[in-house]
Amino acid sequence: MFTKILIANRGEIACRVIKTARRMGIATVAVYSEADANARHVRLADEAVLIGPAAARESYLRADKILEVARATGAQAVHPGYGFLSENDAFADACAEAGIVFIGPPASAIRAMGSKSAAKALMDKAGVPLTPGYHGDRQEPAFLAEQAANIGYPVLIKASSGGGGKGMRRVDRAEDFESALASCQREAINAFGDQHVLVEKYVLRPRHIEIQVFGDTQGDCVYLFERDCSVQRRHQKVLEEAPAPGMTPERRAAMGQAAVEAAKAVGYVGAGTVEFIANQDGSFYFMEMNTRLQVEHPVTEMITGLDLVEWQLRVASGEPLPLRQDQLTLDGHALEARIYAEDPDRGFLPSTGRLVHLVPPAESDHVRVDTGVEQGDEISPHYDPMIAKLIVWDRDRPRALARMRAALAQYRVVGVSNNVEFLQRLVTAPAFANADLDTALIERENAVLFPAPQPVPQAVWALAALAELQREGQGVRDDSPWSVLDGWRLNSTAQRTLTLRLGDEVQAVGVAYVSGGQGHALTIGGQSLTVRGQFGPSGTVHAQLGERRVSAAVVTSGERRQVFFEGRSWPITVVGALSAGGGGDDHAGGLKAPMPGKVIALIATVGSVVEKGAPLLVLEAMKMEHTISAPAKGLVKAFHFAAGDQVTDGVELVDFEVEVQP
Repeated sequence: MFTKILIANRGEIACRVIKTARRMGIATVAVYSEADANARHVRLADEAVLIGPAAARESYLRADKILEVARATGAQAVHPGYGFLSENDAFADACAEAGIVFIGPPASAIRAMGSKSAAKALMDKAGVPLTPGYHGDRQEPAFLAEQAANIGYPVLIKASSGGGGKGMRRVDRAEDFESALASCQREAINAFGDQHVLVEKYVLRPRHIEIQVFGDTQGDCVYLFERDCSVQRRHQKVLEEAPAPGMTPERRAAMGQAAVEAAKAVGYVGAGTVEFIANQDGSFYFMEMNTRLQVEHPVTEMITGLDLVEWQLRVASGEPLPLRQDQLTLDGHALEARIYAEDPDRGFLPSTGRLVHLVPPAESDHVRVDTGVEQGDEISPHYDPMIAKLIVWDRDRPRALARMRAALAQYRVVGVSNNVEFLQRLVTAPAFANADLDTALIERENAVLFPAPQPVPQAVWALAALAELQREGQGVRDDSPWSVLDGWRLNSTAQRTLTLRLGDEVQAVGVAYVSGGQGHALTIGGQSLTVRGQFGPSGTVHAQLGERRVSAAVVTSGERRQVFFEGRSWPITVVGALSAGGGGDDHAGGLKAPMPGKVIALIATVGSVVEKGAPLLVLEAMKMEHTISAPAKGLVKAFHFAAGDQVTDGVELVDFEVEVQP
């Protein structure tokens, strides 16, 4: 067994590998970019070495620098995690040439499965069912459009070297094929350095089911059951679970055996995942093989009781698989929710910033949190905006769902937009709760997952006001009686108005101080109630609101009071006297960058009148393309940036004049 390994990755997967290595008595070396100098994986590792600037291509993708660090630190092996160099056959070869073990499959297996089109050809020879489509080398747009027409719309364009939803588009009409192809190729070349694509029939109401496989150097291979990863947005997984709901033992055995045959066909070693598209009737097609550990591997660990990273380390050191196929057992049900810094209400745009407040649910035998960040850390624009993976386990799916709902209700994030509330709605949506799954679940449950805004509950205004009043009281810095903010008045009751706001909703809260330190009398929307409560250091509070006792949390960040109550959160702003009329947009004639990124294409023509929803320009951020569209019918007066320009969050991109209706 190794005594020291280098982890060629960052974030939660680097922290995950460190945890297992430490338990096994293996020393770890972390590498980091300038942007990650204070990252959690750097703090956890036994050693850490700077390898370059923030841009991944100058740091985490520099195979030469990583191997140089491995040699200098005496690391005997490199764990690539997932993403970055994990499926790079040249890196695997370079490790072998340097006499350093690559904790993953041989380069030949990565090459065989690295191209989706080549892998499908290999699987076709092995007799594994394939989705109808074109998987060849010809890439002329006209030829690919012809193939799409022959296949029949809808079709799916996919980057041959892709993953994570990048370089992937569903196309429903022939007239949209050319632009979708160009967009896929741009994303593919930027993310993977290869613009080769394949075109396949888009299976209606498909489920995404993957089989975890493991091979060793002795030629043995097993499957560790399946995961259902159907719940996706923009072809990226949101919720995963194991086992797959509705899976029969016969179908599990058939898919598992097909996955093992696929792995054996390329001499696979280590952890891998064979992914299938499954029809609602149970038939399935080979989609691709990921030659690495998957983000969602924890759900497999939870239902098998195994540590897959430990298996990786043991197999890479030459040991045989710890268990045979007949020794593997499936126990209970597990779910994983990916907690992201993103805004679901804005098309899941990634969010950046400092994690001002971060409190996950308590971990236990039923609840696990894998994360690469802690409170105070930054979510930067340079890498994937994942905050954590929340994993739960219980005896069956209904109980696991209850665990997930409870855990999400306890998750508190302040400082960046996040998807926690969206995930809460998702796990309670009837379609998901009833296991009516397919990859378009989010789109077809749009009304449930994106409900119309509701008025802020009275209790939320009261909690925000109570937090602000306590903050004012704690602001005293001297012993002068004139500085005490307890509302005492001779022969009268002190009264004032506190103005709070959430979006366009403004609430004036009348405040009267109750004598004897018994709290405050608040008037909200014409109704009065007496409130009192004491806040803890992390913002938790047990409050008396009239006749009602509640438990909540209120986190202060600048003028914002983030109220966490009954499983939801509200970013309430305290409005000062100089900004009581605030909240409007002084730049209504412009369209701003929703996040830092690079302008890669100007679509509209300056001087043209466009309809509402027309694409104006394309912004690339975090390796994904985001289209900026017209908010209404109007005139494109000017672009403030050219293609190739880098832009910061909030800068005006387009001078746009909304057409005034007569």
